[in-house]
Amino acid sequence: MAQGTQERQAVAGKRIKPFNPKTFLAKVGNGKTILTSPKKHILFSQGDTADAVFYIQEGSVKLSVVSQQGKEAVVAILGRGSFFGEGCLAGQLVCMATATSLDNSSIVRIDKQAMIDALHDQPTFSELFLTYLLSRNIRIQEDLVDQLFNSSEKRLARILLLLAHFGKEGKPEEIIPKISQETLAEMVGTTRSRVSFFMNKFRKLGFLDYNGGFHVHSSLINIILHD
Repeated sequence: MAQGTQERQAVAGKRIKPFNPKTFLAKVGNGKTILTSPKKHILFSQGDTADAVFYIQEGSVKLSVVSQQGKEAVVAILGRGSFFGEGCLAGQLVCMATATSLDNSSIVRIDKQAMIDALHDQPTFSELFLTYLLSRNIRIQEDLVDQLFNSSEKRLARILLLLAHFGKEGKPEEIIPKISQETLAEMVGTTRSRVSFFMNKFRKLGFLDYNGGFHVHSSLINIILHD
């Protein structure tokens, strides 16, 4: 039997392990590096060259933008399992926001070309990434509607529920890290004093619990549903 035929039969008889996206993201090399980012560390700044996609293994990251007048706005708080910096894949040359770790975080940095290769070669990874982008797009649309039509009190309640992963788990989760009222004000689009007023109101109504950590109760949804 020819050697080439034997090799093909050997390959055909060998069981190929299925592609695991989480294993792919956890391994260094091939354009991937794992960054250990301490609290308040800037991963990239607005205006930096956009040449990589990032994935959060552990921790959380704040995306913020600053206007020409110096006004800062928080556009997203991202947790474990989130991608960011994906604009480089669509031809974005510079970063449109500043990414800052909110606590000690483990971040996977994937070079642009390595990300493109993985999306082309691995359908399972492509599906994971596409699903994330679609859900993120829905969230952005909901954020826009929220800003246009809801009061600052309802916007704050919605953000707190999102941070507590309401609807994804059977019970409210502790919000880690503890988001400052200043950051919440930037996300809501109001003043810190208004956030403080609403937070105290939510606590008195039993929607928030500070005992042993910061917990959001599912009953906070009543603020959003109330006309």
